[in-house]
Amino acid sequence: MPKTFLCAAAIAAGLASLTLIGPAKAQAPAPYPAMAPIAQYRMASRAEEIALARSAAPPGISGQAGVLVLGARDYETAATGTNGFVCIVERSWDSDLDDVEFWNPKNRAPICYNPAAARSVLPTYLERTRWVLAGATLPEIIARTRAQREAKAVPAPEIGAMCYMLSKDGYLSDNAGGHWRPHLMFFVPHTDLASWGADIKGGPVMGDSNPLDPVTVFFVPVPAWSDGTPAAAMKM
Repeated sequence: MPKTFLCAAAIAAGLASLTLIGPAKAQAPAPYPAMAPIAQYRMASRAEEIALARSAAPPGISGQAGVLVLGARDYETAATGTNGFVCIVERSWDSDLDDVEFWNPKNRAPICYNPAAARSVLPTYLERTRWVLAGATLPEIIARTRAQREAKAVPAPEIGAMCYMLSKDGYLSDNAGGHWRPHLMFFVPHTDLASWGADIKGGPVMGDSNPLDPVTVFFVPVPAWSDGTPAAAMKM
């Protein structure tokens, strides 16, 4: 199933400092226990969403890319591209199914998929979006996702599938502190993170591999945002 910005958010959360809670202290309630009214997930205008989507990649890429915006029942084509890339602002339901921010209405994740990822990775997120806009609950989404996995109904990413996440104007999650940092993401069939040397202290590659998901995602931070301005360094 979808693997994009909230994988990065989960990694960012792991890099953040943790507060240990004693066994006698009650666990805090989930911050987003259910879906908010759909209006809270929508942007102020179509033009604003197009601009945010294009900010995911350098203008030389995003300027010729197709753009999708959230509609009433699905994402809708706002611009037809010429280079095969597709830029989109994804919402919080593109996350691991046990993520506490699955329904966070603040999340806005600008992503620009290359042609291989637009064909083989993006459709799964779009399908989940249709479920959400049709009123599916999280338990229903989990059940459908598991059924798809068991039926091997989700295609593997094409060779070379990747995306840009270089926008400094997105909001990836509360745990990520907003936009987190600019990075590239590479999608491969479910694999061992060690095969890429991911999550090694001091290493440049991070990874996310969920048993329910046929896709493994590798993250490679880069030094600048899509407009060319430098990003603050983060200790790996």
